[in-house]
Amino acid sequence: MTSRAADLLPPVRPRRAFQLSGLPVGALLAPLLLLGLWQLLCLSGVFPPQVLVPPSGVARTLEEMALSGELQRHLGDSMRRLLLGFAIGAAAGMAFGVTIALSRLAEAALSPLFLTLWQVPVIAFVPMMVMFLGIDEPFKLAVVAIAAFFPMALATFDGIRGVPKSWFEVAKVYRLSLFQLIRRILLPATVPAVLTGLRVSLTRAWVVLVAAELLAADSGLGQMMEMGRQLFQIDVVLAGVIVTGLVGFLLDRGARWVESHATRWRAA
Repeated sequence: MTSRAADLLPPVRPRRAFQLSGLPVGALLAPLLLLGLWQLLCLSGVFPPQVLVPPSGVARTLEEMALSGELQRHLGDSMRRLLLGFAIGAAAGMAFGVTIALSRLAEAALSPLFLTLWQVPVIAFVPMMVMFLGIDEPFKLAVVAIAAFFPMALATFDGIRGVPKSWFEVAKVYRLSLFQLIRRILLPATVPAVLTGLRVSLTRAWVVLVAAELLAADSGLGQMMEMGRQLFQIDVVLAGVIVTGLVGFLLDRGARWVESHATRWRAA
């Protein structure tokens, strides 16, 4: 075969040995294997039924809680706290990140304290916050807001500092006001970093909220699992774990979808 004829043939793509990762069956493989292992452990009798409830028992408990409305009530309380606390914390974090990124004086004065508090787990603030706020709604909202504040502030700061200095020089030439600088230059340039910060803040806030509800709350998924633990209802605890994981997964996937579409729009 001549080289000219070979050029007319379509290129041969190398065949991949394993392609399950891009298919739905690949995404379901790990959960199915985990469920199978879980069921085998229950059938083996290594753990008594009071300690390790089989998957069928957990599914039955989820169905009963859904039919009674208990699951929806706890999930609704948790989601309401998450959305409100996240909105407060993300907005405050974005404003703080913009401030320390645009002002060298503010960065010098506030960044050491910010970076120090960033290293402290949010749960470490819970005892002090319970003393001042009790265990009512302000406590849960404050925990979520703090969890969302730090990643959002750091992402906003990094996004603004990643903007080329020449863009700021152009803004000075055209004498843009601070509002115009933020709207015309900073917002379009920092979209990827801000969206990544929002995604990280959202998932982190969800984890912290459930942990706070485990420690001090009268409703929510965390409190549902804590009550199940106290009453030794392991099926309720495992049901709460599954719902918590699914909600966290959906939040992350939804945020990634928004991030990818917004970034694609910006590139277009």
